[in-house]
Amino acid sequence: MRRSKSVLSTTALLAIIVSLSACQKDSESDVNRAIQEVNAIDESNMSDIMLTVADPQEAVAYFSRSVSEQPDRIDLQRNLARSLIRAKQPREALPVWETVTGHPDATSDDSVDYADALIRVGRWDEAEAILDTVPPTFESYKRYRLEAMVADSNREWDRADAFYETASGMTAKPSGVLNNWGFSKLTRGDFSEAEQLFVSAIRRDPTLFTAKNNLVLARAAQRNYQMPVIDMTQVERAQLLHTAGLSAVKQGDVTLGKGLLQEAIDTHPQHFEAAVRSLRALENNATN
Repeated sequence: MRRSKSVLSTTALLAIIVSLSACQKDSESDVNRAIQEVNAIDESNMSDIMLTVADPQEAVAYFSRSVSEQPDRIDLQRNLARSLIRAKQPREALPVWETVTGHPDATSDDSVDYADALIRVGRWDEAEAILDTVPPTFESYKRYRLEAMVADSNREWDRADAFYETASGMTAKPSGVLNNWGFSKLTRGDFSEAEQLFVSAIRRDPTLFTAKNNLVLARAAQRNYQMPVIDMTQVERAQLLHTAGLSAVKQGDVTLGKGLLQEAIDTHPQHFEAAVRSLRALENNATN
């Protein structure tokens, strides 16, 4: 009887030991899993920082190291390509985007980004071919903006207008695409429509100086050299007067152009070398 109790006690003790061991293993597993999750969060946060606020060249170096250590990870390849674009190195980004789009887990967004990089280096035909591989059911602001630019380059005006209109309706910040659409109209000679699009772009982003300058060009093409009623700094006003002056001279309104250039010089809070050179060149030509 005593022996039976002893055997029972030993069995119970072994069960407790096994249970404790299992608990310890479970605990270690939970700790390891938690560490991995923290590391993943840290890596994700670091990637976000590198792609947004970090120095572009530092981001390129960071993702280059990451790709060399884990070359099979498409997310790291993708981030490297994006960081190269951000660092204004689209040519270097092309082979990386080619690798990304060839990956089994590549997305339509990747193809659109690849097309964007191709456009940045002037390879329009290849960009168009890449966009043609994107399913028509895939809709995004960037896809339609690029489609509009490609149509523009092919002088397919109706298609360009349709894509610009669609793209402008798919973003909360349409100022950039409206400016591009306006410039397209400007190059076609549709000055009045271009003017309206530039005004719309500025209304949505009063800091967009490119649209302000394009607006002055569109008005000047209609021989309207007065400054538009928009928000502008003193420096911007001087620069816009310079643009208007050069446009007036180009269209044969030389005297008016000289007056605008002089006004630009007087308006600028510092020495406006570009306007001074332009006015001096005109005066020298008149003397000769």
